[in-house]
Amino acid sequence: MRNIRSIAVFCGSNMGASSVYAEQAEALGATLVENGVTLVYGGTHKGLMGVLADAVLSRDGRAHGVITERLQAKGHIHPNLTNSEIVPTMRTRKERMAELSDAFIALPGGIGTMEEFMEAWTLNQLGELDKPVGLLNINGFFEPFMAFIDQMIKEAFLPPSHRQSMVLESDPQQLLNGLRNFQPVTVPKWL
Repeated sequence: MRNIRSIAVFCGSNMGASSVYAEQAEALGATLVENGVTLVYGGTHKGLMGVLADAVLSRDGRAHGVITERLQAKGHIHPNLTNSEIVPTMRTRKERMAELSDAFIALPGGIGTMEEFMEAWTLNQLGELDKPVGLLNINGFFEPFMAFIDQMIKEAFLPPSHRQSMVLESDPQQLLNGLRNFQPVTVPKWL
């Protein structure tokens, strides 16, 4: 079992079309605190990111934000975090979040969320990281993404076993358990 003390969470800076997204972001925050896990995230008070951080902080948990200078200058920084870092670029932000974290989770979000998740998943696939990645499948949000992964497999661009190189759950505690018990896929990515 992996010792996961901190998790980088990627998620929307918007709230989404349904209140279920915020409800589940709050549930994830509660789950992190209940399990003694520090939240590492993008450092803003906006959208699901703010809901998640507030859920952690309201339960006396730890929230470590890493935000870019540009977003901080726009007033997007969360004012009450346990720790805040301001970095020059998004690239630096992602590197720092990876350094601080033992695992990664993506909640629903936009292209930035997916890009961050895909980079972490790719680095694991290539063996540059050994930090599990997971998706919190709120409201079936990631089902079209998983269908796209299945299309990659069908068209021989991804080995079938690599579909199991992430944890996909709709319950925050089950997702955390899956990350703790995760075994990396050892099949090479090249077919």
